[in-house]
Amino acid sequence: MSAPATPSGPTIAQEFARPDAATVEAARQLPVATLHEAGGRIGVMPHAIKPVAPAFRICGPAVTVHSPGGDNLWLHRAIYVAQPGDVLVVHVSDAHDFGYWGEIMSCAAQTRQLGGLVIDGCVRDGAILADFGFPVFARGLCIRGTGKDFGARGWINHPTLFGDLTVHAGDLVVGDADGVVAIPREQAGAVVQAAVARERKEADVISQIRRGARTLEVYGF
Repeated sequence: MSAPATPSGPTIAQEFARPDAATVEAARQLPVATLHEAGGRIGVMPHAIKPVAPAFRICGPAVTVHSPGGDNLWLHRAIYVAQPGDVLVVHVSDAHDFGYWGEIMSCAAQTRQLGGLVIDGCVRDGAILADFGFPVFARGLCIRGTGKDFGARGWINHPTLFGDLTVHAGDLVVGDADGVVAIPREQAGAVVQAAVARERKEADVISQIRRGARTLEVYGF
């Protein structure tokens, strides 16, 4: 029996470069805010996007999805375009108030060993998703159902705009309880190195403050 075909079409890009595994693993240990600051205050996804469960954390290369509003067919397709470790990063054409993702899709993505979902819209089955363990970051929860219009145009792995931030396929996406940052793939290694150095510096500052130093003097304010 032959393997099922990977979704394809003129608006689906299959191949793209990803950050190296060592960079991804190092970024996995770092706070999102530190990566943002170390990169020169870049890469902030819309602040309304937060983890469905507080302990959720994501880190991996972006598979970008631009979906028609109120329709989740392109999310289903993206699950089978993405590779293990990839993070789906989804724009829903500003139609936020639909439940684009739930238990079945989390099961499918987890089975594919994907790294997580970041969606600029809502999901449903919130309590189940929290127990399921597949990390989902969304604007919130909404029970409104979605359609599946086979004639509607969507895009996978093309540059996708989130507010004033353009995310490209292969950008390094990291999320924690504070939010989500997307670091351009070409800068990911340097930003992670700078973030490691920043963490060490902040640890030293905290040590000074605990010994009685004031922030005004430590930072030269």
